[in-house]
Amino acid sequence: MMSQDVNSFFADSESKDGVRMSFNCWPASRIEAAKLVLPLGVMYTPFKKRESEFVLPYEPVVCRTNNCKAILNSLCNVDYRAKLWSCVICNQRNAFPASYAHASETQMPGELYQESSTVEYSVSSGIKNIPPVFLYVVDTCIEPDELNALKRTLLESLHSLPPNSLCGLITFGKYVYVHEINPLVEKAYAFKGTKEYSSQDLLKLLKLDRQTAAPAPRPAYGVHGPSVPTNKFLKPLSETLSLMEEIFEGIQRDTFEVQTGRRYIRSVGAALSIAVNLLESVFHFGGGSTQTTHTNVGGRIMSFIGGACTDGLGMIVDDDLRNTIRTHHVIEQGQAKYLKKATKFYEALAMKASKNGHAVDIYTAALDQIGLLEMKSLPSLTGGNLVLADSFESSLFSESLKKVFARDEEGNCPMAFNAVMDVRVSKELRISGCIGPCVSMGVKHPSVADMEIGVGGTTQWKFCSLLPTTTPAIFFDIVPQAPTSAGGQGYIQFVTNYQHINGERRIRVTTIARSYLTSSDDPVIRDWFDQDAAAVLLARLSVFRLEREDAPDVMRWLDRNLIKICQKFSSFTTNQPESYLLPQSLEFFPQAVYHLRRSPFLQFFNNSPDETTFYRSILLREDTESGITMIQPYLLEYSSLTGKESTPVSLDATSLKKDTILLMDTFFHVLVYHGADVVYWKNQGFDQLPEYAHLKVFMEAPLEDATEIVSNRFPVPRYVVTEEGASQARFLLSKVNPSITHTQPNYQGEGGAILTDDVSLEVFLQHLRKLVVSSQN
Repeated sequence: MMSQDVNSFFADSESKDGVRMSFNCWPASRIEAAKLVLPLGVMYTPFKKRESEFVLPYEPVVCRTNNCKAILNSLCNVDYRAKLWSCVICNQRNAFPASYAHASETQMPGELYQESSTVEYSVSSGIKNIPPVFLYVVDTCIEPDELNALKRTLLESLHSLPPNSLCGLITFGKYVYVHEINPLVEKAYAFKGTKEYSSQDLLKLLKLDRQTAAPAPRPAYGVHGPSVPTNKFLKPLSETLSLMEEIFEGIQRDTFEVQTGRRYIRSVGAALSIAVNLLESVFHFGGGSTQTTHTNVGGRIMSFIGGACTDGLGMIVDDDLRNTIRTHHVIEQGQAKYLKKATKFYEALAMKASKNGHAVDIYTAALDQIGLLEMKSLPSLTGGNLVLADSFESSLFSESLKKVFARDEEGNCPMAFNAVMDVRVSKELRISGCIGPCVSMGVKHPSVADMEIGVGGTTQWKFCSLLPTTTPAIFFDIVPQAPTSAGGQGYIQFVTNYQHINGERRIRVTTIARSYLTSSDDPVIRDWFDQDAAAVLLARLSVFRLEREDAPDVMRWLDRNLIKICQKFSSFTTNQPESYLLPQSLEFFPQAVYHLRRSPFLQFFNNSPDETTFYRSILLREDTESGITMIQPYLLEYSSLTGKESTPVSLDATSLKKDTILLMDTFFHVLVYHGADVVYWKNQGFDQLPEYAHLKVFMEAPLEDATEIVSNRFPVPRYVVTEEGASQARFLLSKVNPSITHTQPNYQGEGGAILTDDVSLEVFLQHLRKLVVSSQN
């Protein structure tokens, strides 16, 4: 039986350090590690909001070994008398700096307390001169009502930006307009959507190379000095808020005439290219000196797009409505005319933005696709936000944007910029790679593994933006030679250097340890297996492989891994399926894989390429709890007998009862489903009668719970209220296990029949048992 201590350990590790691991005890050799089937993986949330937030106002103490540079932490052995500490990563003994002369067992530095496995340092204490940059890129090829709704939301967002931030505006239609923030005259510079402009071109065309006066160069981080220089296109919001409001209110719909049967001429690619290059632009000062303006200064390019790029750079589809935008079938047939060229263009643009430290957000509002498949690298490589809505008038869009700038208890927007995460490991471990919204920093190190998983070949990754739920997956391997002895411990240290929203430069350090065991057959490894974390890690590996392999091959790889891991940890007698017994620590893992196989991450049916891209992109960045909800949605049942109380029930067709209300959370959708009897009661108005007051409580309870879920999530999920037999009930019917189908006309039990040819979970598990116990495997 899985002990409560193990479950508590998983929860505490995540809340305290933002860490979830598939295996929480490790084999002592690579050979034994390979027998575990799944790689050693860690889900780590570097910007997780912790219960006890405290910041140490000084520089961290760093190990003096050149190839180590690990940071002093609570797991280190400390000799207070000799003023020495031993690094857990390389075992090097280091002397304390002079500032630690008074350190003792009764006066320990903050990072040495036992509960300080995660600490944060402010390396520019008191210095708040690094303002974040927010550059709006707005599509004007939308209907008047849509544009007015968009402008209202953008004006609200202006008031939520940090006062110290720099703000600018680019609008686009057939042409791209860079707006000058000028109180004297309304002025914008126009650029062709068919021409690519470099940073140097923009300097000349925007006349930034003629600027003769500017603040002195910005000093290094942590040094007192003047703030980042500005220009006429990026101004401090605290000084220009009313002017920015006037400029935003003055945004007009694109005036270029669109002929019947044609799409808007929309230069999305050119607009994003100009935005990236504008933030990369160089000021030329007197005396021939130059300075990069906002390179390595955190910022967001927030694009609001109402349709596909139909002209020039990054073109997705032409303007002829007879030519529909590509589908999964067209892509599989190799007939997507603009796919490769557009994808290559946006990938190059994303790499440039990530190098500069700028996140690219994509907020879309369109009933048709806008080319998210081709543009996915922009948010995926830069950590930008991604929101997929049908309309700028929808609450899904407006509420999502509000959440981006919602303030925390300290009055700060919960976001970080321009982060670099460095992973350091003890000598027995190697780093295979990372899967998440990041790019490689290309840092070669002896601790890099030979086998790459995800973005590998480095120990450092860059995240242009971090949210409290941003969670990369890092994979590890065991050293092949000189395996560590059982009973020892391996150490991993995550060091994340980022720009705080208030302008400080901060370093968050998380150090964890796990024990080694001689054999992979040790029951302790099995008992400390985190099946939720493992399921999410496996899902990420599957999605990453889909970028390079065909879907059937990935599905077979997934099935083989499930069979092998069940063989590894279950007990059975060969060729006797009835003897198969899976331990409690893996009890729900096969079920999660079953739902993963049916999920929109691996299945294309009824989803466009843009929707598939959206689902996968969100999976690759959210934390473990959100990831497992995406894979296997949870279902709550409300009964008229229990009032406001809800009961978790199986995601199964048998749960579709006529006299209950169901609440399903898929992360992307929050759905309230009324059974046939509940619909009848409501239509008859029973819930409004005093004698049936309990019915009103019963019917309102799931709506209140759904509202709470929606209000606490980003991006905001689609909120659906439906009933038995309604068209939108398909969202629920497509997720539940089809234990009852249309092929069972004489079924008399509770539940609803599902019209599908999919195999049920029971059939899936029966087949799995046969394969696991088969002597031929």
